[in-house]
Amino acid sequence: MSNNSMTLTDNRNGKSYEFPILDGSVGPSVVDMSSLYKQTGMFSYDEGLTSTAVCKSDITYIDGEQGLLMHRGYPIDWLAENKRFLDVVHLLLYKELPDEKRYENFKYELKKRSFIHEGMHKLFDAFPDDAHPMAVMQAAVSSLSTFYPDHLNMDIKEEYMEMAARIIAKIPTIAASAYRHKNGFPAAYPNLDRGFTENFLYMLRTYPYDHVELRPIEVKSLDTVFMLHIDHEQNASTSTVRSVGSTHAHPYSCISAGIGALWGHAHGGANEGVIRMLEQIGTVDRVDEFIKKAKDKNDPFRLMGFGHRVYKNLDPRAKALKKLRDQLIDEIGIDTNLIKVASRIEEIALSDEYFVKRNLYPNVDFHSGLILKALGIPNEMFAVLFVIGRTPGWIAQWIELKEQESLKIVRPRQLYVGSKLKI
Repeated sequence: MSNNSMTLTDNRNGKSYEFPILDGSVGPSVVDMSSLYKQTGMFSYDEGLTSTAVCKSDITYIDGEQGLLMHRGYPIDWLAENKRFLDVVHLLLYKELPDEKRYENFKYELKKRSFIHEGMHKLFDAFPDDAHPMAVMQAAVSSLSTFYPDHLNMDIKEEYMEMAARIIAKIPTIAASAYRHKNGFPAAYPNLDRGFTENFLYMLRTYPYDHVELRPIEVKSLDTVFMLHIDHEQNASTSTVRSVGSTHAHPYSCISAGIGALWGHAHGGANEGVIRMLEQIGTVDRVDEFIKKAKDKNDPFRLMGFGHRVYKNLDPRAKALKKLRDQLIDEIGIDTNLIKVASRIEEIALSDEYFVKRNLYPNVDFHSGLILKALGIPNEMFAVLFVIGRTPGWIAQWIELKEQESLKIVRPRQLYVGSKLKI
């Protein structure tokens, strides 16, 4: 028996089976169970894949116990404090932070690719005015393969890196177009004098012959929101992108599938849920009433934006956003009931033994929803902005999948509990 293996014994027949243990650079080791069925005739059962590593990756690492999130070795709090969103996009795509010259070249490449095909505007016109922006986003991204069919089969690195820049650049324009169509606003085109995040805010707010003034704190806040959502290991939407990618589907299809997964209220819709909760509570004098409801296991009410499936300590992304949220509120000068309610809930959750004992700390969704609200972005656009931030991570994951030595289609098995053969 190897020292770097695990032995599994079947107590029914006394047989033992050996499985290799694989070590990562940091974090838990994994037991390679890929030969389990061949050796034992059984499958493993792991509902939700909460204890299963489905791939090898060098992009992102999370230590939930320590509250650590890092991208290619850089902790997210350091990145949020010292770098811009496009710095981290470059880091994920090219495996290194850019110097200033490379940054400017990368920013220019995205600028020139930010315009969408004119035919896509007809696509937006075809949707009902009340269509949800996420539905429009998913359809529009999928349609990119019809407007750019020359890269449907990509095996050359230069080609798929060009595709990566194209889709990252066009996602904000598609998002802004979806928003403007829903609200009946005239179409807006990218402004090449503005940076990536600034340009997106510009496209949301601009009107013909009108000058749009954006405060630096607004751009910085949204830029940080994008950065903090860029990648988060093998979450539901990222796993969806990789699963679809394993079929050799075109990356536009993979990203479209990721958008569909992200739309779920338990995933990308969580910060929208925070705002709905705060609106439901309404005023500070009702906070204690809802805190009591949250503690009652027989009450269906739950505090949104607290706790996390992975983090058992403070969410490192929440700390960065809390600072920016307060700065944004101070500089813009807003003071709404939502902010007062949120501040009171946070104060209680950080000191109340019930929440502290259960690791129910404010997470990234709690603060990001308030930041987006402060920027005047409507609730139905929250998940769309998540798409903008997450797309570079999805693409980096797709590239990693593309470049691995062998690409095996994802094919989970099941525990069948239906009827036996009847004939």
